[in-house]
Amino acid sequence: MALNRNETTMSRPVRIEVEAAGHLGHVFASRPPGGPTAAPAVVLIHGIGASHRYLQRLHGLLADSVDTFSIDLPGFGATPRPERTLSVAEHATYILGALEQLGVLEFVIVGHSMGTQFAVEAARQQPSRIPHVVLMGPVVNDRRRTVAQQALALGRDCLFFESPSSNALVFTDYLRCGPSWYLKNLRVMMDYPIEEEIAGVRAPVLVLRGANDPVAPADWCRRLAARAATAMFLEIEGTGHVVQHNRAVQVADSILAFAGSPAAGSGAARGFTA
Repeated sequence: MALNRNETTMSRPVRIEVEAAGHLGHVFASRPPGGPTAAPAVVLIHGIGASHRYLQRLHGLLADSVDTFSIDLPGFGATPRPERTLSVAEHATYILGALEQLGVLEFVIVGHSMGTQFAVEAARQQPSRIPHVVLMGPVVNDRRRTVAQQALALGRDCLFFESPSSNALVFTDYLRCGPSWYLKNLRVMMDYPIEEEIAGVRAPVLVLRGANDPVAPADWCRRLAARAATAMFLEIEGTGHVVQHNRAVQVADSILAFAGSPAAGSGAARGFTA
């Protein structure tokens, strides 16, 4: 089913239940106030245990300029839990199928944390539909590939580099997710070799991190960018892992500039580097 442009508004995204590849998820859709644009849509993908809620600030800013979609993947947010844990490839297939049903055939994909794995996999599965890929706080650092190391990094981030509002959003979503489902998906996340799979992405890639992020440190992000066919690396000052919530203006401007949108503003980012 194609999405009617009159069904969405900038201030309050419309939630649409979409079944694709045998699974049910939610898509939150917004259109810019000026109507249709020539720029590709932007699609936002959350990380492990999370939902669209910590992407809302970024979603709202992007929706001023381009068609914007946030997805709650099957089993996350308020979506029903699948009977089994889905692989990274299956989540990517859901994303592509759900957007195709809504008539979104070309889009910039933006993933955060584990969402970067889904973004890479979607770009590998259907490269003709995805002209740009943005990876925010990508995981898993190939030099810290144990659950204990990842948990320590996340704990440091929450204690020292996050805002109260970002912590509140993340932890309430973790509670909704539940420990059993979180741990099942954690194994999937830990086993996906994004540093190898990114080589199969044809589209230009932006690897973006908060400058204080211990989950996705600078050396890891630079090494990941170097493995892509075409990539840029960008740091945004003054924040940690949940960069899209705490520095939403800078992140939105960076995404629009990277994707070549004429609506890009001037965010306070450190700058693009190859």
